[in-house]
This record gives sequence, C-alpha cells and structure tokens, in this order.
Amino acid sequence: MRTMLVIHMDTEKTSELIENNGMEQFMQSVLERLRPEAAYFGPHEGMRTGFVVIDLEDPSQLPVISEPFFSQLGARIEMFPVMTPDDVRTGLQRYAAG
Repeated sequence: MRTMLVIHMDTEKTSELIENNGMEQFMQSVLERLRPEAAYFGPHEGMRTGFVVIDLEDPSQLPVISEPFFSQLGARIEMFPVMTPDDVRTGLQRYAAG
C-alpha cells in the first residue's frame, strides 16, 4: 500500500548528527533500505521534516521503518495511506459501480 511517511526530526539530535557528519550517511542508508517512490525534506511545524512515499507491504515492516528514525533522530512519525490521481479515479469508479 502506498504510504506517506512524515518524519518530524528532533532538532537537537539532528543537529548533533549533522555536526558529526553522520546525517548524510544515515539518510542514504535509510533511503536505500526504504526505496521510496518520492522523498522530500523541509521545515514543517518548526522542525526538520521528511515526507517520504513508500510501499508498505505488511504491517510487520513498521518497526524496521520507524525505529532508525526514533533512535537516531528522536523523530515523531506519522504514516497514512495515500493515492495517486489514477488511484482516486479507480476508487471513485468502483464506488459508483457499487
């Protein structure tokens, strides 16, 4: 299932990782493992934030996905299903037929 992962990163922990030149390696490692459809980063609600679209195949993936962000970045995470315009169109067609 296409899922939006919103990662609100703790400023202090993230700044420390940046100062120690570890942020680039951390993000590269995590993104290689997640293989996102898209990934964007910027400020949101006063925090460094990542918006990452992934394919969540099974709920058992949740610890593998979220734990690195919790432990390394002190992050607050949100996940929710998202759709492309084609997905919306298909869903509405099914609704109308049903």
